[in-house]
Amino acid sequence: MDGTLTGGRFTELIWGEGIPALYGLAKGVSLDEAREYVFGEYAAVGDRRTEWYDIKYWFGYFDLGERWQELLESYKHEISVFSEVRGVLDGLSQRYSLIVTSNASREFVDIELGSTGLRPYFSEVFSATSDFCQVKKTTRVYLKVCQMVDVEPAQLAHVGDHRAFDHDVPRELGIRAFYLDRTGIESGDSVLQNLGQFVERLRLAD
Repeated sequence: MDGTLTGGRFTELIWGEGIPALYGLAKGVSLDEAREYVFGEYAAVGDRRTEWYDIKYWFGYFDLGERWQELLESYKHEISVFSEVRGVLDGLSQRYSLIVTSNASREFVDIELGSTGLRPYFSEVFSATSDFCQVKKTTRVYLKVCQMVDVEPAQLAHVGDHRAFDHDVPRELGIRAFYLDRTGIESGDSVLQNLGQFVERLRLAD
């Protein structure tokens, strides 16, 4: 999601500002002190555990109550959609069934798709962490998604902004996978700079 359909500022602010601010308020410490402690706890858990991605876990861990939804709502104005996304989805949704598979937890995926109005474009939405208890999009995740939407890997086309998990891993299964590098640094037949180029690659393949 972030980096492919939406920008990353919303997520960055939740973890880097919102949670530390609530912790600082609850414990009576400065934002800088709160950040230092909170970031240290994030690091101690590490991104190889599903808890790292789970806002409900962190609200409980930091004793912040149950109002995590309010925090997400308070920052949702920071959610942005890349300029070409709506036009691309308009066109693709008329020819293909579209799905989202994200490393982000479902709480983040749902609010980002819902607040931007993108949810109706997608027939299915999957979270690797929430739905499959996997911290990354592994071959197991992609195979499970294929099973759940009743397609063979070779029938699936995928695009995402992580070289390993959106490109290398799905290609191991025969999925037509493309790496989205919006910086334009990388190049290659399976590297894209925007989603409009994804549409062009699909047309060439048809």
